[in-house]
Amino acid sequence: MNWQALQSWLLQLHPNTWSGALALLVLFWVGGLIASALLRRTIRMIIQRDHDQRIDRMAASFMSKLASVFVWIFIVMLYAHMIPALDRLGTALLASVSVASIVIGLAAQSTLANFVAGISLIFYKPFRMGDRIQINAPTGLETGIVEDVSLGYTVLQTFDNRRVIISNSTISNTIMVNLTAVHPRVMAIVPFSISYNSDIDKARAIAVGLAESHPQANEIAGCPVVLLGASSVDLSLRVWAADPSVAWTVKVELTEQIKKRFDAEGIEIPYAYQNVILKSPSETSKADQTAGKDIGRQA
Repeated sequence: MNWQALQSWLLQLHPNTWSGALALLVLFWVGGLIASALLRRTIRMIIQRDHDQRIDRMAASFMSKLASVFVWIFIVMLYAHMIPALDRLGTALLASVSVASIVIGLAAQSTLANFVAGISLIFYKPFRMGDRIQINAPTGLETGIVEDVSLGYTVLQTFDNRRVIISNSTISNTIMVNLTAVHPRVMAIVPFSISYNSDIDKARAIAVGLAESHPQANEIAGCPVVLLGASSVDLSLRVWAADPSVAWTVKVELTEQIKKRFDAEGIEIPYAYQNVILKSPSETSKADQTAGKDIGRQA
């Protein structure tokens, strides 16, 4: 390749020409992909080398996404500055930038609110990546592990392997319970009822014995009588478990074991029932006549 051919090739890449602008666009796009990939890889390597976990994983993930956005904004601004047509267009649009900013701000109000809420979650750290939180979502009370915090949304993985995606502004404006912030141990409460004719001590001993033999029960907190109901004596077996998921397993398994053991030991578990008395029409008319005579005598 001689010098004249090189000059002609460079002239085709001049930003004043359409071919040059398109070629620069491809170069800037490839450069943005490489810069974003290098940035994510660098942050990933820093996190992998942080064996003491001094770097917050959620903050690092959020800052990685934020830095990638700023990289693309910088590349777009640099490309617009290098292309004369776009540079002149940007200068002409400066006169209406105030109106445009107001319109964009109103249109993207919820998006900006989610972005600002995400920054506040990173700054105040009400939870970390991997924490199990409980939150009132539009679908109801949801409990899950924090899987990811993006620029606009937080992803929770529930115990049944669902992905609950909640906006950052919703999380910031609602009450949440961090189940692993202080201690992951959770009390499993197993309520059950017996009839008034059943032996309370025997029923309590059976429930406590089943809890002591359960492999995932760490400690028995007690089994007190909590209520004397209309037709039942209500007790509450309280067992400490390692974490909320284990506590749920302990609760459902002990509930089933208590039912089977009570059936075998002859301990009655009361249930609501109704007595229906059927009367013939003749008996009903006689009862009405008797009531009428009684009213007449009283008068």
